[in-house]
Amino acid sequence: MKDVAARAGVGLKTVSRVVNGEPGVTPDTERRVQEAITALGFRRNDSARILRKGRTASIGLVLEDLADPFYAPLSRAVEEVARAHGALLINGSSAEDGERERELVLALCARRVDGLVIIPAGDDHRYLEPEISAGIATVFVDRPAARIEADAVLSDSFTGAREGVAHLIAHGHRRIGFIGDLPRIHTAAERLRGYRAAMEEAGLPVDGSWVALGPTDPARVRADAERMLAGRGSAAGPVTALLTGNNRVTVTAVRVLAGLERRVALVGFDDFELADLLTPPVTVIAQEPALLGRRAGELLFRRLEGAGEAPRRLVLPTRLIPRGSGEIPPYS
Repeated sequence: MKDVAARAGVGLKTVSRVVNGEPGVTPDTERRVQEAITALGFRRNDSARILRKGRTASIGLVLEDLADPFYAPLSRAVEEVARAHGALLINGSSAEDGERERELVLALCARRVDGLVIIPAGDDHRYLEPEISAGIATVFVDRPAARIEADAVLSDSFTGAREGVAHLIAHGHRRIGFIGDLPRIHTAAERLRGYRAAMEEAGLPVDGSWVALGPTDPARVRADAERMLAGRGSAAGPVTALLTGNNRVTVTAVRVLAGLERRVALVGFDDFELADLLTPPVTVIAQEPALLGRRAGELLFRRLEGAGEAPRRLVLPTRLIPRGSGEIPPYS
């Protein structure tokens, strides 16, 4: 900074003001300081700045899988909010492992991030209480925190699933299967609840073999889909329609259905790339992952700027997009 000040013919305080975007510097002086910074290759020492200000201008985002297409727009939206506030975003994947989530979160806290956006994998977030008490703002997205009160931004999974099943019922289906994610996951449980509510509202029984929750790996999903479509283990017979609980389950279901001679109706939770170009195009219950990320980022920075209200829960609506697969009538 002394070298920059000497080259620009100003004092150290003026260089500090320019570097930190503070007022009180004329445009001509700022120009001279910036030219000196460029000529000398000056870089601000962020470690020293952190020690002085107590803020790192960085936030952490912990999500399930960075490779999942659902999380890409969510992550990008959080990053854009962070960038607008002059902050850096650090990403990490929990791989749907509660212990790995905890390790990642605490590692980010140890690096003194100012705030956290978390898509939770664990079922107990009390480990975060000391960090939140120490001032680390925390917002949960897609799923709420477990066993603590914290800000959350969610999609209305219950209503979305209920509308998807009601759509299938309106097109004549009575035997509808549901293939979802792990039952301990909040979104999977809410979507199953929506499925059951729609069936109950229509006065339709649910055969136990029509519901399958578990890992989203293709082998498991394929086995459950083939079992339901063949009617194995069901006195009521094979299902004529499927509600799939997320984009990964839907993609596997599409592959299974493509190998059948008969046409089976399908409604998938989450939109996905090329869903509208398949034959038939896939009817989906669409979330807005970018909006989830934006709202979570905005709420986080509200907290960082001093908002002191009680923890908030924002629930965003889903949207049913009929494209063809959900409008196929039951086969005879």
